[in-house]
Amino acid sequence: QVQLVESGGDLVQPGESLRLSCVASGFTEDAHYSIGWFRQAPGKEREEIVCINTAYGNPVYTGPLKGRFTVSRDRNRVYLQLNNLTPEDTAVYTCAFKYYLGSYCGTFGWNDYDYRGQGTQVTVSS
Repeated sequence: QVQLVESGGDLVQPGESLRLSCVASGFTEDAHYSIGWFRQAPGKEREEIVCINTAYGNPVYTGPLKGRFTVSRDRNRVYLQLNNLTPEDTAVYTCAFKYYLGSYCGTFGWNDYDYRGQGTQVTVSS
């Protein structure tokens, strides 16, 4: 059973940065997969931020947050660097996992992933 654990969320002031972490475990050894980062703000729909594949290593930013948000991966850990945070970035950030051999994960939505973490809360407030 694949498990995902997010961490790194915190209460920060506008303009500050955070690095979120998603640690995946329990997956088939040497398998390729995709991990996506999503966020959901209070009263708003969930939106995808970025996904990254292990087969090709190329991140796909699916929203307008590229430039302030950057994804990286180190083995079974996927990081999401959040820079220049604003109150509008306040949300629960969640990572999701799907076994995947392809090169493009940008078409995957929330329901396309097979496993999801519990999320980590990011609050931006002065």
